Amino acid sequence: MFDQQLIQETLDYAKSKGADFAEAFCEQTTSVATALDEKRIDTRTSGSTNGVGIRVINNSRVGYAYTSTISSLGLKATVDAACISAGVGGISPSGKGVDANLFINDKNTIANQESEAEASFQDPALKTAERLREIDEVVRSYDRKIVEASATIAQNRRDILIMNTYGLNVFDSQPRTRLGVRAFAKDANSFQDSHEGPGRSLGIGFFDQFDIDEIAKTAAKRAVTLLDAVDCPSGNFPVILKKGAGGVLFHEACGHGLEADHIDKGLSVFAGKKGTQVASNLVTVVDDGTMENEWGTYKFDDEGNAAQKNVLIQDGILNDYMFDVLRSTKLEHNISGNGRRETYEYVPMVRMTNTYLEKGKSKVEDIFTSTEFGIYCVALGGGQVDTTTGDFVFGISEGYIVRNGLICEPVKGATLIGNGLETLLNIDMVADDFDTWAGTCGKNGQGVPVSSGQPTLRVSSMTVGGTAQ
Repeated sequence: MFDQQLIQETLDYAKSKGADFAEAFCEQTTSVATALDEKRIDTRTSGSTNGVGIRVINNSRVGYAYTSTISSLGLKATVDAACISAGVGGISPSGKGVDANLFINDKNTIANQESEAEASFQDPALKTAERLREIDEVVRSYDRKIVEASATIAQNRRDILIMNTYGLNVFDSQPRTRLGVRAFAKDANSFQDSHEGPGRSLGIGFFDQFDIDEIAKTAAKRAVTLLDAVDCPSGNFPVILKKGAGGVLFHEACGHGLEADHIDKGLSVFAGKKGTQVASNLVTVVDDGTMENEWGTYKFDDEGNAAQKNVLIQDGILNDYMFDVLRSTKLEHNISGNGRRETYEYVPMVRMTNTYLEKGKSKVEDIFTSTEFGIYCVALGGGQVDTTTGDFVFGISEGYIVRNGLICEPVKGATLIGNGLETLLNIDMVADDFDTWAGTCGKNGQGVPVSSGQPTLRVSSMTVGGTAQ
């Protein structure tokens, strides 16, 4: 798949030009996605990309360039471009490298390995179509108020080889599968839609782990339930976050602030707080790239360092941050295996993997019975967060009023408004269940797969924005 001798010759060439350090990041990605809409297979797309990114460090200056022309001439031109970039003092602000293809005339690339990759991880096309039609039938038959359904099965496999002039040579293969189901419900007064989309770092084994009928029913039930939603009240209330549902809130409001580049730049509310209490003593936050089959899991990060389990907050005390090679060197800290990049076209930066709050000891039913009035958040929508202050706003896509310990009417137009540190400190009950949420994390123009998770928990008081008069 990758010509390691050619890559080694490329690194030797970089050294001969006077680079203190050179790294080659080789990537091949194969993907296929099938979508069903209006009861028919709407699209089936597939593709494959190959490329190499070259990072050069010379006198503490960093240069980066990339190419899809994987030949001796192409890779030498890429080294030249990276060295020029290092010589002028850095990379582009976006974190994207120089496209060395602009300087290359030789187009003799390595043969495409798409057919080999497809055979190893993809669900057969006919089986995929059968699964999608089954999902469509389950959604539509759930309730007569369901008026439409759509579903997508997307799979990809990313193979990477990382070599550098320090002798590093590692390979990792990263398959991922995601199922997305959307249900549309309508009655005389309202139209609602709902989405459910689990993902795992698995090939066709994904379908052994998940019951696709249950996923379809979850999407259908949520859409139908929201038809009867009432305007959400406003105020400061206890908020119960269902297992998995609040993961994205903590990912955005807390996780990014624990990335060492934000710490180094002083752009995090957690800067300078290591060793101090930043959360309730019920809270332990972990970033773990080794979690089996999770969406953000890998063997090696995109700098060739082994994935690790990093305890960020231990029993409420800030324990550590997440690091890539650049920040670990600058801040004199051990590498944590959090150097990631979207593709070979980008430089690596500090990124989360699978970030979650650990289980507690409370029972879910006890959290509800001890809540006289509050909001139960089952699913969050979009949101915004300021990592410098920790302030956030998140929409609730599925939520309910809790009254006298009982889950009552669904609500609409609800938002959660708060501060990451205050929210962590106000967690007063943590259950012994657990679930995760799979998504794409965006940062500085790059998106990478991550998961976030937590057990069912209660925040004693949060500001809830609503539309009720």
